[in-house]
Amino acid sequence: MSYTGWILLTASLVGLSCGFIGVLLILRRMAMMADAISHTVLLGIVVAYLVTRELSGVHMLIGAVTAGLLTSLFVQWLHARGVQQEASIGVVFTSLFAIGVVLIATKVGNAHLDIQHTLMGEITYIPWELTELPWIGAVPEAVVLLSGVLVVVVGVILAFYKEWKITSFDPALAASLGIPVVLMHYVFMSLVSITTVAAFDAVGAIMVVAMLITPAAAAYLWTDRLLVMMGLSGVFGVIAAFMGYYIAVWLDTSISGSMAFSTGIIFMISFLFSPRHGLASRLVRPADQI
Repeated sequence: MSYTGWILLTASLVGLSCGFIGVLLILRRMAMMADAISHTVLLGIVVAYLVTRELSGVHMLIGAVTAGLLTSLFVQWLHARGVQQEASIGVVFTSLFAIGVVLIATKVGNAHLDIQHTLMGEITYIPWELTELPWIGAVPEAVVLLSGVLVVVVGVILAFYKEWKITSFDPALAASLGIPVVLMHYVFMSLVSITTVAAFDAVGAIMVVAMLITPAAAAYLWTDRLLVMMGLSGVFGVIAAFMGYYIAVWLDTSISGSMAFSTGIIFMISFLFSPRHGLASRLVRPADQI
């Protein structure tokens, strides 16, 4: 595959994984939690590096997932003690992210990890970081990791689809039916953390947040059916990946930033023209049908 092809495939895998997860985040009203986790996983990555002195391997995933779960635990703990949900997220997110930034500046040294890399990623280097797969040959490491994460995300969502649906729309009903709501919540937080850290190195925190929230928010405007919404969100993520890449080439600017910008374009089109919730559709629809 060509250099451009690997970049587009990597970004598309991010768009699909984040798109599917993002729908559940939107339905659970946890969009800001995605922003928090996408930044606080930095602390888990830095701590894992300080322990092992390696920037690859399963320990990085473990560190990031642990940081994501700690973020969720701290937010829930503060909220249970009277702090507003948004304020809890703000306090935990900024504190843990700041600790990660300070550790990078003071402890990491010359490792391939810095603030620019954290925010924007390095998707242009993805095609050069290869691993050998049997019967396939040389494949970028990020593609292998993101493909595995996509399989896990799709598998877990489909395996517990009924549980995700009920706990997202009515947690009280789910609890009355015997569904372990708290366990499902932390399984979901683990999925968000795994997806985030898999995309983190390639595209950075900004694009992860954009891919988690914006395609899902756009898909929400087009349909009320959960599976269709997830499918649309994934498709919007892939479209944003392609659109953003060619915008970046055209303007000679950041690829990740352009992809994040493209998710905003898709949302605005959906906001204006989606048949049910679009602004233009509401203006032309008879008043008794609104």
